[in-house]
Amino acid sequence: MNQVLSLLHERGFVKQCTDIDLLDKKLSSGQLTFYCGFDPTGPSLHAGHLVPLFAMAHLSKAGHKAIALVGGGTARIGDPSGKIEMRKIISYEEVKSNAGKIKKQIEKFIDFSENKAMLVDNADWLANLNYIDFLREIGSHFSVNRMLSFEAYKHRLEHGLSFIEFNYQLLQSYDYLILRRNYNCELQLGGDDQWGNIVAGADLIRRIDSKEVIGLTFPLVTRSDGKKMGKTEQGALFLDPNVVTPYDFFQYWRNVADADVEKFLYLYTFLPGEEIRELGKLKDQEVNRAKEILAYEITKIIHGEEEAEKAKEAARTAFGGSADGDKSSISSIEISKSEINNGINVVDLFAKTTLCSSKAEARRLITQGGAEVSEEKISDVDAVIGSSFIKDGEIMLKAGKKRYFRIIVK
Repeated sequence: MNQVLSLLHERGFVKQCTDIDLLDKKLSSGQLTFYCGFDPTGPSLHAGHLVPLFAMAHLSKAGHKAIALVGGGTARIGDPSGKIEMRKIISYEEVKSNAGKIKKQIEKFIDFSENKAMLVDNADWLANLNYIDFLREIGSHFSVNRMLSFEAYKHRLEHGLSFIEFNYQLLQSYDYLILRRNYNCELQLGGDDQWGNIVAGADLIRRIDSKEVIGLTFPLVTRSDGKKMGKTEQGALFLDPNVVTPYDFFQYWRNVADADVEKFLYLYTFLPGEEIRELGKLKDQEVNRAKEILAYEITKIIHGEEEAEKAKEAARTAFGGSADGDKSSISSIEISKSEINNGINVVDLFAKTTLCSSKAEARRLITQGGAEVSEEKISDVDAVIGSSFIKDGEIMLKAGKKRYFRIIVK
């Protein structure tokens, strides 16, 4: 088996492939051009996009040519795959703004210098399509019966599927056709929820251009507890530091379950396999070293080495209880000293932070014994936090065993 294909298998990136033997052959016979799409329906990518980004990076490092497709056109509709409800329709201006931000995040994984890779936007060929011509030339090759057999559409039919979303598969298939014609792209990557769209694109190219292309999907990553990877108490784990701070990003990975560490080291770092296997052998307290390495490596890629170092130091300070370490990376807000002197209800205080998304969640945290204020456990929801809790100009809040938040008193 080709070396990079073997690596993708070893690290857990292969779920389904339309023709694994043909992919092996093409990867071994020279540079292969491949693509993966990212719809700019929001201003930031999130943890769910990391598997495609890492897979693209592995292929790119092996000498193959990446096309990162920003879906400035398809984002105007929204992909129904994996969604219970229709995505919110956003303005063209928002789509364009989001696309620019997402491109910068993709560049952290792919080297676009010297024509090693490409960034393209499908709005270039989708925005001004003639609908009648598109239906005649492209739509005529799609069977509605077959489209409805794919899991993404079957799932949505139970909750309601709009006609605008029903067109998404045609548009994504058309993307693949254009990329093959214009750039000789022969491989499309995507999460396993994209399998139906990817297969449809390969079929369209075979029907219209009589060319064989390939689709490869990745597993949809879940944690050992069965929950979706990359979800926090506040929502998705975004890559934008203005949405999720580097410290909170670091802490997410530092706090993964012991059972997930080795799998996540394979998927979310570039560490060699032999090193990962050694880290995977660590047990009990020693496994925390592997977790810190995981958190540091992924934070370094997304936010840079300096932010990763600061987050690691802040985490060690918080966990070790050191008053001398650098805590500046821990998420914080400022509250006036006069407000603290007057006293703040503990529920209101926790609800002001990212530790709790609402007062109801703050109450649950406190009544279940998971809240600490300046190292003092608080279990009374009517407790008032005043100036006696201030230490070195701040109040440190703790939720559970591993989540911290600083109240800076000014």
